[in-house]
Amino acid sequence: MDTIVVGIIAVLIGALLCFRGYVTMRLIISLFGAFVGFLLGAGLVAGATDSGFGQLALSWIVGLVGAVVFGVLAYLSYQVAVVIGMAAIGFTIGTSVMAATGAGSPTATVVVGLVVGALLAVIAVVTDLPAVLLVVLTALAGASVTVTGVMLVIGTLGLDRLTTESVNAEMGRGGWWYVLNGALALLGIIAQLRARGPRTMRQQWGSATPTRAVAR
Repeated sequence: MDTIVVGIIAVLIGALLCFRGYVTMRLIISLFGAFVGFLLGAGLVAGATDSGFGQLALSWIVGLVGAVVFGVLAYLSYQVAVVIGMAAIGFTIGTSVMAATGAGSPTATVVVGLVVGALLAVIAVVTDLPAVLLVVLTALAGASVTVTGVMLVIGTLGLDRLTTESVNAEMGRGGWWYVLNGALALLGIIAQLRARGPRTMRQQWGSATPTRAVAR
């Protein structure tokens, strides 16, 4: 049951990121940051106690604390939101590309994901990302998160196997996962471009509250 709940949350957040990531940037990056904080907190407890993901009540408690901290920080600060959001998006895209090409070992995949995430976060902080680039990035990352959520919901993955290596392995077993991922990304880019607001990331952040952005 826990697996299905986490999967549904991943699908909802992934879909929002994919189809409305730029238009509702402040809201969706805060939600995405909270989701990353939960996975990080629960994952740290699972690793430290040598237990499965989400098997201990402590992992859920620490995960929820991480979700609140990351989510609130991302909502209140543009700089923090950029670092959390872009780093997570970059990691997701980097590992997805490595998995799709079948290049490198699981360790190399994680390293590439971390490097891409760090570079994207730095670039986003020191520059003002144009809207088109942000649309593409959020659509790609949102599609990947959505597909992972679907895997959890239908039982292809379990919380105890919620790792980059496991997701990549499942993607490789069925080519239709790549088709779904690509279709979602393409539709997300089209939908976001049609609803695009200001031209840069900082302009979009300051142009509207989450409520007004959703109403667009």
